[in-house]
Amino acid sequence: MSSGFDYDLVIIGAGVGGHGAALHAAHYGLKTAIIEAGDMGGTCVNRGCIPSKALLAASGKVRELRNAHHLKSLGIQIGGVEFEREAIANHANNLVSKIQGDLTNSLKRLGVDIIRGWGKIAGSQKVNVMTDSGDKTITAQNIILSPGSVPFVPPGIEIDGKTVFTSDQGVKLESLPQWIAIIGSGYIGLEFSDVYTALGCEVTMIEALDVLMPGFDRDIAKLAERVLITPRDIETKVGIYAKRVIPGSPVVIELADFQTKEDLDVLEVDACLVATGRIPVTKNLGLESVGVELDKRNFIPVNDGMEVLSGGEVVPNLYAIGDANGKMMLAHAASAQGIIAVENILGKNKTVDYRSIPAAAFTHPEVSYVGLTETAAQELGLAEGFEIGTSKSYFKGNSKALAENEADGIAKVIYRSDTGEVLGVHIFGAHASSLIHEASAAVANRQSVKDLAYLVHAHPTLSEVLDEAYKRAIAS
Repeated sequence: MSSGFDYDLVIIGAGVGGHGAALHAAHYGLKTAIIEAGDMGGTCVNRGCIPSKALLAASGKVRELRNAHHLKSLGIQIGGVEFEREAIANHANNLVSKIQGDLTNSLKRLGVDIIRGWGKIAGSQKVNVMTDSGDKTITAQNIILSPGSVPFVPPGIEIDGKTVFTSDQGVKLESLPQWIAIIGSGYIGLEFSDVYTALGCEVTMIEALDVLMPGFDRDIAKLAERVLITPRDIETKVGIYAKRVIPGSPVVIELADFQTKEDLDVLEVDACLVATGRIPVTKNLGLESVGVELDKRNFIPVNDGMEVLSGGEVVPNLYAIGDANGKMMLAHAASAQGIIAVENILGKNKTVDYRSIPAAAFTHPEVSYVGLTETAAQELGLAEGFEIGTSKSYFKGNSKALAENEADGIAKVIYRSDTGEVLGVHIFGAHASSLIHEASAAVANRQSVKDLAYLVHAHPTLSEVLDEAYKRAIAS
């Protein structure tokens, strides 16, 4: 692209976002370097998506094989099912090692330079790298910041990594406590409750807000609670927060009312998982050297093209992607942003369509969604002058779900009443994380239920729950 620089592009952070950006840049022939101080692959590969899905896969098999009632309904009988905690943990660790190696090798194959050390901006188009062998400064035509995030630990909670821990340690499955408290009922808390209960642990779930699963559509959350929480060995405390958590044996948790802050109870449990969200790793990046201030939540301000902003103005040649900009804290969103940043470096003027990016919780059954919740859609309709419609279909009316005796589930479509444009889709049920992508494409293309209702789906498949929801939308 240019002469006089060490690289066309330097990326700080080799998580999923940085990796995706590096591959895209290399594909276009940009001389690229990626800087990483920790584990290649970042949170997703090492402490997030990948190991947690390995644990969910193994524990899900245990749950399935121990569900004598379900198996008997299919005409199957199985004796006692045993498992080894260490072997399940090793399955997750081995998967991490493989994917980490694959990621590193894919960068090397395409000629991306991997620099190990802490990278920070040292002025316009300059990056300083602190390595074991000393500091060095490199220059770049463009810089992408992709430093990621870490678990948020609220005040009053003390982490020891053994008895009180975050998802970072939880994915290692170093123990199976008889009784574990999980603070937070978002997707991280839900997934870990799925793992722990499948492997025989008792769970107390503590949610500060006044409903469980506060980030999910209410219709989905209500059914999910009936299936994922109520019948399992899970006690719930809603509208209550952990004022203080003291590690040890037992772990002591002081509970208080979230609204009034009044002390309520003291729990003594074997372990405590803190699943209260994530915060960006945006300190010590040298942003002050180019006049950039973090916002009030410590995110890096960016525009829709991923360009970093200072006082609302674009900082030339500097981009920020992934959890660090706070737009959408999902691994695949970071990857999409990385690709968009590279496209804009190449002068193509592209933006990310966040509404069409799906998300999922890999519980048994799964939860997935794309686009707006019903509440958000109603607010948009109020602002823009249109009414919304909703339609629902149920897995209990789906032939494939019935054949597999997996009839707990719902698909909900939210759309504009006038044009039929799909605004959001929410699914709870078997394979929801895969089913959502048809809906994601519909949202991305701003398709109408009036057209989608006439698509033909293979029969019998689970995808027909969406087909039915679209058809019900035009019949209403």
